[in-house]
Amino acid sequence: MFDPSNFPAPTMIPVGDVHLEVFEAGRENAGNPIVLCHGWPEHAFSWRHQIAPLVAAGFHVLVPNQRGYGNSSCPREVTAYDLAHLTGDLVALLDHYGYADATFVGHDWGAFVVWGLTLLHPARVNRVVAMSLPYQERGERPWIEVMEAFLGGDFYMVHFNRQPGVADAILDRHATRFLGNLYRRNVPVRAPEPGMAMINLAQADTALGEPLMSEPELAVFAEAFHATGFTPSINWYRNLDRNWHLLADADPIIHQPALMIYGDRDPIQRAPNLEQFVPNVEVVSLDCGHWIQQEQPNAVNDVLLTWLRGVPE
Repeated sequence: MFDPSNFPAPTMIPVGDVHLEVFEAGRENAGNPIVLCHGWPEHAFSWRHQIAPLVAAGFHVLVPNQRGYGNSSCPREVTAYDLAHLTGDLVALLDHYGYADATFVGHDWGAFVVWGLTLLHPARVNRVVAMSLPYQERGERPWIEVMEAFLGGDFYMVHFNRQPGVADAILDRHATRFLGNLYRRNVPVRAPEPGMAMINLAQADTALGEPLMSEPELAVFAEAFHATGFTPSINWYRNLDRNWHLLADADPIIHQPALMIYGDRDPIQRAPNLEQFVPNVEVVSLDCGHWIQQEQPNAVNDVLLTWLRGVPE
């Protein structure tokens, strides 16, 4: 397990009208930036196993807590968490360091933001790595509308939008239990329970599978969410339909070289038409669940570094 004291010290960096808490390593490799973008409900600390190998490989590693997370700014307005703001933060981060472009790596929601960044600001991205969440085709109807029609009102993304504040309060009240029950590996497959999955996890006395983290590692996540509450990060979900509209005029094709890493036991579905929208993609599958870079850190590092060495910027 990883000793949290070995994680880089943070720096607060102004990006537009907010500040991001950024964990930086490998400044001696200035000129070769790579930006690691976490998902939900995560933290920059989720990339703890990747930072040192990337620095050793010659990268200047930038790992932000994105807006709504950790000590980064947490605006009150729901619309402050749409894709325009989230990608704008990353553009401003590059500007702060004087970089025209960078390689971007995203997991889960971080992957959604990185895909979106590549669509909205293609000149700022030279390579794309996504873990767990493949490129999401925009489709003819907004995403939450589609999810509600096919998955129902208890699906957690729909619930976050249709019952604002309900899940937030329960997750806030049981933050440590929720995160401990969520961050598991080797979770057996079973039929979905009635109700909203995230609320069920927050209230469950026991969890399936095995703990993903040591207690000190889990405490990094728990302390961060005890400080911010879950509403700022859940507000990302409350912009999904807004994001659908924001992407209306974007070229839907990802032209940059891309690496897609799936977990074989991840409940997130694979994209059957990934190559249609990401023609320069390499696809790799690992024997793990959703928390790919934390469940299989050595395998992820091997795949990532091999791909980065073989694909020009």
